[in-house]
Amino acid sequence: MRIKIDFLSPLCYNIAVGIAGIKRKGAFALRVIAGTARGRRLKAPRGWPGRPTADRVKEALFNILAARVPGSSFLDLFAGTGNVGIEALSRGAERAVFVEKDGRAVRAIEENLAATGLEGRAQVLKRDMPAALAEMAGRNCFDLIFVDPPYGRALEKKALDLIGGNGLLASGGWVIVESGKREILPREAAGLILFRQERYGDTMLSLYVPAQPRRSDGRQA
Repeated sequence: MRIKIDFLSPLCYNIAVGIAGIKRKGAFALRVIAGTARGRRLKAPRGWPGRPTADRVKEALFNILAARVPGSSFLDLFAGTGNVGIEALSRGAERAVFVEKDGRAVRAIEENLAATGLEGRAQVLKRDMPAALAEMAGRNCFDLIFVDPPYGRALEKKALDLIGGNGLLASGGWVIVESGKREILPREAAGLILFRQERYGDTMLSLYVPAQPRRSDGRQA
């Protein structure tokens, strides 16, 4: 008898997460998947309450981004351990800014950047999200922005509003929001339009692009 296994099912996804992000003695086991730092282990603070992006979701994310990553400017918002932004740098992003307010996580990001040799193309900001985005307004513009707030706090919409409102996304850029599958995200926020969603077990990736300007007759330009 053959048994068909659905690798996108919540059960298989949770098994994959368990393998990719195993908790050992209070620490997550994380790694860089591809690029110049491939295979490097990344640290997470002992006892840190955060939720790193699982390897399976991270690999799916970068398969979607593909050729957009090399040479890009990348913003890792709610960066945690720096897991995603470091992956972008390893795969050829020109620069990355990491925003994280937890001091323990900030130290982990700095240590992970040093361990991978990528610190020369990175900036780490110990700020909460609204303060960091306001500070960067008018001075920074990013090709790719990854937003991974704590689940269940309705921070996704707030982040999108501030990204769009502060003009932080480059023309043709993408915002990628990681959220729980039960989170309801807006179809439009501050000039950003939802154009794609992908589900991986209990995790959802939602992709936004700048809305096209409208002509005087109401049609998109």
